[in-house]
Amino acid sequence: MANGYWQMYREKLRTPEEAVKVVKDGDWVDYGFFNGKPVTLDKALAARKDELKNVVVIMAVTLPPIPEVAVKDPQGETFTIIDMHFSPITRAMQQMRPNVFYNPLLFGEGEFYYEKKAIYPYKVGHHKNYKDVLFLRTGPMDENGYFNYGIHNAITHVQIKTTPIVVLEVNNNIPKALGGAREQVHITEVNYIVESENEPLAELSPVEPSEVEKKIASHICAYLRDGDCIQLGIGGMPNALGKMICDTDLKNLGGNTEMLVDSFIDLVESGKMNGLNKEFERGKVVYSFALGTKRLYEWIDNNTALASHGVEYVNHPLNISKIKNLVSINQCLEVDLYGQVNAESIGFKQISGTGGMWDFVTAAYWSEGGRSFICLPSTRTDKHGNTHSRIVPYFEPGTIVTCPRTMVHFIVTEYGAVCLKGDSTWKKAEKLISIAHPDFRDDLIKAAEKQKIWRRTNKIN
Repeated sequence: MANGYWQMYREKLRTPEEAVKVVKDGDWVDYGFFNGKPVTLDKALAARKDELKNVVVIMAVTLPPIPEVAVKDPQGETFTIIDMHFSPITRAMQQMRPNVFYNPLLFGEGEFYYEKKAIYPYKVGHHKNYKDVLFLRTGPMDENGYFNYGIHNAITHVQIKTTPIVVLEVNNNIPKALGGAREQVHITEVNYIVESENEPLAELSPVEPSEVEKKIASHICAYLRDGDCIQLGIGGMPNALGKMICDTDLKNLGGNTEMLVDSFIDLVESGKMNGLNKEFERGKVVYSFALGTKRLYEWIDNNTALASHGVEYVNHPLNISKIKNLVSINQCLEVDLYGQVNAESIGFKQISGTGGMWDFVTAAYWSEGGRSFICLPSTRTDKHGNTHSRIVPYFEPGTIVTCPRTMVHFIVTEYGAVCLKGDSTWKKAEKLISIAHPDFRDDLIKAAEKQKIWRRTNKIN
C-alpha cells in the first residue's frame, strides 16, 4: 500500500498558489498553532489580498516570521487576525495594523472549544461548521501515509476533524514527535498538500537567568520532593530551576507539561527525571507542544522518553489532577494585595494570554500532594528607568485577572514563598507584603490599611 500512498500524495499535491484558491470571501481560515503556522501558504494567501474580502485568520502564539497576511494588509482591509495567545509578534501586529484581536482560551479546554464550536460565536448558522479551511505545517509523510505534527500537537487533531478543507504544508525540519496520541494525521484525512522551502523552525533563544530568578528558583527548589511530577514554563527562572534540580539529591521526578522547554533536556539526561513514580505514561515526559532551541527540536526527534499528546490530555484539570504530587510552576506579571494574579496584560494592553496557567494551578492543588507556584520578581523597571513594585495594592483599570484569589496556592518572589490558599484577606495581604521588595513595603501597608484589608495590629504567628 506504500506505493498507493505516494500515488495519493502526488494526486493531492498542489502549488501554494493553487492551494490557497480554496479560500473564499467571508471564510474563516485556521492556521496551525506555534511552529505549525504555515509560512509558504501564508505568503500565497497574502498575495490574494486584492481578490478577497472579509477573511478571518485564526492562530495561536504567533511565531516569526510575521504573517504575510498582516504585512501585506497593513490597514486590515481584507484579513482580520485573531490570536488565542498573544506573543511578541502578535503585539507587533496589533501596533502596526487594525483588526488584530485576542480570543481568550483556557488551553486545556481548547479541543472542547473546537468540537463545541464555542470559538466561533459570531458565525451562528454559517454553512461550513463555522470555519472553512485549515492551513497546517507538518513533517514529511512516512511510509504508512502519516504526517507527524512534530512540536505542535496541542489541538491539531480536533482542528483537522472539525474543518471541511485541510491543506498541509510539508517542512522536513519538523522533528518526529512520538506518541502519546493524536500526534499525526493520515493522508486520507487531508485534501491538499503543499511542499515548502523547508524554512528553519522558529526558535526561542536560551534565557540566562538573572540573580533574582535564581533566588526565586531556590525558594521553589526547597519545596520539591522525590517523585514529584513537574510542569515548567518558559524563561530564565525555569531554566535556573532545572539546573538547580540537577545539582540536588532529588530523584525519580516526572514531567507533565503543556510546553516542553530546553531545561527538560538536562533533567532527563541527568537521570533526575525518569518518570518511574508516575501513574500516567510511566517513564515518559508528557507534553503538548515545544518551544525552544534547535537542540530541543533535535532531542525530540524519535525520542522514546517523550510522549506528545493533545492538550486535553496534557492540561485538563480533571485528567492531570489524578497525577500524585503534581507541581505547577508558572510566572506572572503582577499580584495585588487581594491575591489576584495578572499574567497577561498591562492595563488595557494585551501582553500574553491565559493559556494553560489556570489548568495547572487548579490541577496541582487538586492533586494528592500537589503544589502550585506562581512566580514573579518583586519589581519591574519602566522605560524611563523608574522602579515599580510587582506586588500592587490593586490592579489598574483594564488589567486582566488570570487567576482569582480563591485558587492561588503559593506566590514566590526573590524574598520568599508564601502559601495563600485558604487565608483571610488580611493574612494574604500581610504575607504578600512580606515578600515584596523592602523599598515598597511601607507603601503597601498604608494601601492595605486604606483598603481596609489589613491593620498593623494584625500579626501572623
